[in-house]
Order: sequence, then C-alpha cells, then structure tokens
Amino acid sequence: MRRGLAATALAILVSGAMLPAARAQQDAIQNPLGGPLPSPSITTPNLPPALPSVEPDAPLALSALLSGPGVPLRQGLAWRIYEDRGDGTRPSIVARSAEAEPRFTLAPGTYVATVTYGFASASKRIVMAGQPTTETLRVAAGALKLAGAVGDQKIPPAEVSFSVFVPVGTNSEGRLVRAGIKTGELLRLPEGTYHVVSTYGESNAIQRADLRVENGKVTEATLNHRAATVTLKLVAAPGAEAFAGTAFSVLTPGGDTIREAIGAFPQVTLAEGDYVLIARHDGQVYTREFKVESGLDRDIEVVAKSG
Repeated sequence: MRRGLAATALAILVSGAMLPAARAQQDAIQNPLGGPLPSPSITTPNLPPALPSVEPDAPLALSALLSGPGVPLRQGLAWRIYEDRGDGTRPSIVARSAEAEPRFTLAPGTYVATVTYGFASASKRIVMAGQPTTETLRVAAGALKLAGAVGDQKIPPAEVSFSVFVPVGTNSEGRLVRAGIKTGELLRLPEGTYHVVSTYGESNAIQRADLRVENGKVTEATLNHRAATVTLKLVAAPGAEAFAGTAFSVLTPGGDTIREAIGAFPQVTLAEGDYVLIARHDGQVYTREFKVESGLDRDIEVVAKSG
C-alpha cells in the first residue's frame, strides 16, 4: 500500500517537472524563431485621423442709416468688403456693390465692410462663421445745396460754380473737398463746418461763406454777389457798330489785369468797382475808365478816336 502511494506521488512529481519542458518544446515547434508566440488579441483598425469640420460660405446682408434721425439710406451708396488678414498688410477688396441693401456670400473669416455716402463714410468689422449675418452701418452725414444770386435775381446755373473747402487751422481754404459744384447739386458731406467759394463768371466776381452741415439735414444756401455783366465794344461813334477782332483788357485802377477777351462785343462779368478798359485794333490803342454797379448789366463802349 505504501509502495503504491509512493509510486503515484513520484509519477505526479515527474509529470509536473516535465510539463514546462514539454510546453517549451511545443512552443519551439510552433514558433521557429524562438520565444513564445504572442497571445492573440482583438485590436481596432488603424484609421486616419478625423478631419476638422469645414464651415460653409454664408450670406451677409447690409444696410445703412443716417445716424441721429435713423433714416434709411436708399441711394448714392457705394459698398466695399475688405478681407482682414490681421497681419498688418493692406486689406484687399473682395466684393463691391452700389445697391441700397446688398447681399454678399462670404467664406468664413474676418472682414471689414465700408459704405460711402458722398464724402461721408462708415465701416464695421464683421466675423463670418458659416452662419447668415445681418449688419447695419450708421453714417454721420448731411448735405449742402447751393445757389447764387445778384440782389433778388437768381444767377443762371451755367454762370456760377462753387468750391467747398475744409478749414485747416487759420486757413479757411485748407483742404479742397470738391470744385465745380453746380447750382442745386446735392453735395453729401460729413457733419462739420465748411468754407464755400462762389464764382460768378470767369473773372473776379467771387463770394465766400462759412456754412455748417448738420447730421441728417440739408443745408441750403444762396451766396449773393455784388457784380454785373458788361459787354465790351470798340465803336467809331457812340451807338455805332462794333469793330470785329478787337482785343480788350480789363484792368484795375492800379494796373492789375482782371480779364482779357477778343471779339466784336465780348461779355465779362465783374465785381462791383472801378476799372480801366484798353482796346487794341489795327495797331491802335484806345482806353476808357468805367464803373461796374451791382446788378446793372450794360454796354461799355470805347470810341475809336485819336488822342
């Protein structure tokens, strides 16, 4: 009985001692390169990283109001959309429009929207992020509407023009805004004080005024001239037919030339005052002094006689 138990224990001991060697032999057979085979496991496939979502282009709707009264601006607008790169470089224009309420389709990014209304303007920074956007820009502006007159008589629009300046320091004509403005023309300007120069004719009939433009209002002004238009003639006798091809010079009493003209009866618009008229014809020179009275248009005759 004891021998049987001892034999069984020895068999178990031998079997236990032999088991690792048997496993090593088995692994060597299964893995010719040596070493144990890796245990099988379940792994996920190697997928590429997910791409970031791309925001779509989106519409931008714009409109403009006069700041203060809040009146919508319906005409005379110029819109520009600039790309704002944020790197200090000059922004580039990506879209334009002259509509009252334009719509643009823009890619995601940062932009600057500007609107000009005559010489007034406004701008706003806008960030597009793939969603429809609506913005309203407020423009601080008013307008000038000008006319000229002599006494109670309006000057015909073709005979008068205006220049508008922004005063700089003590210089009332520091910076020219625009020249050649016509009667009744609506000049849109930022709110402020402006210096207006009115020129009647092409000589020295000039009037000046400082005018205030208020936000949301039209400033109408009539500049009154003290001047007249005279017709120059060289004649053989008072009331006779004028000589053609006569060269005329209009001078101040001090000898400064105001205007020169050639013809049988040229017309000259002059400010009120005293003048000297010189007429040259066929190598002869004739002179006469005359006076201009405001609002009194008349003929100025020089009689061609010796002495």
